[in-house]
Amino acid sequence: MATWSQINMQDSASPLMEQLSFFHDHTMMILIMITIIVGYNLSYIMMMSFKDRNMLHGHLIETIWTMIPAITLIFIALPSLRLLYMLDDNNNALITIKTIGRQWYWSYEYSDFTNVEFDTYMINEEDLKNNSFRLLDIDNRTVLPMNSEIRMLTSASNVLHSWTIPTMGIKVDATPGRINQGTFSINRPGLYFGQCSEICGANHSFMPIMLESTSINLFIKWLSKLI
Repeated sequence: MATWSQINMQDSASPLMEQLSFFHDHTMMILIMITIIVGYNLSYIMMMSFKDRNMLHGHLIETIWTMIPAITLIFIALPSLRLLYMLDDNNNALITIKTIGRQWYWSYEYSDFTNVEFDTYMINEEDLKNNSFRLLDIDNRTVLPMNSEIRMLTSASNVLHSWTIPTMGIKVDATPGRINQGTFSINRPGLYFGQCSEICGANHSFMPIMLESTSINLFIKWLSKLI
C-alpha cells in the first residue's frame, strides 16, 4: 500500500507546474541571499565597537538601502507576472471535460463525446488491493491523453468544492451555479492524485481525484468502450 510520501513528493507532470517549481526556487534563492546578508550585518554590528554611534543620517547609505530592496522586488515581480499570465491563458483545448462536485464525490462529463459521463467514488479501505492507494484510489479513473491541451470546467451541485491536482499545477474552485475554467496539459504517462482542497463538509477528506495519463491510442481505445 502506498505511503503519503510517495504521493506528496511527485515530480511535476505539466509545463505549468515546472514553471511554478522554477519560480519557487528562484524566489527561495533570493530569500536565502537576503537572510545571509542581514544575518551577517547583524552579527557584525553586535560585535563592532560603535565608532559611528553619533552618526544621525547618511544620504548615500539611505539611498542604497532603499534602491536595493526595490530592485530585488522587480526581480521577483517580473517572473511572477509572467507566470500569472501563463496560468490564466486559455489556449485552444483539444479536449473539454466538465466535473461537478457533489457530496461527497465527483461527476465527470466528456463534453466532446456523447454519453461519456460517470461518477467517481473513493474505494473503501476493506476493498483495497495491495497495489491500491488508501484514501486516494477511486472506482472510475479519469483517463486523459498526454501532450494534449485539456480544458477543465468545474461546477458544484451543493456546496463549494475545489478540483486540485498538485502535480499539474491546477486548482479550480467548483462553485454552485457557476462554471469556472482551467487548462493544463500532461507531459508524461502515469497516475496523478488530488483531493478536494475546499472544506466542503464532513466527508471533505474522502473526495479524491485520480487522473490516468495515457497515449492518444490508448485513450481512444478507452473511449470506444464507453461510447
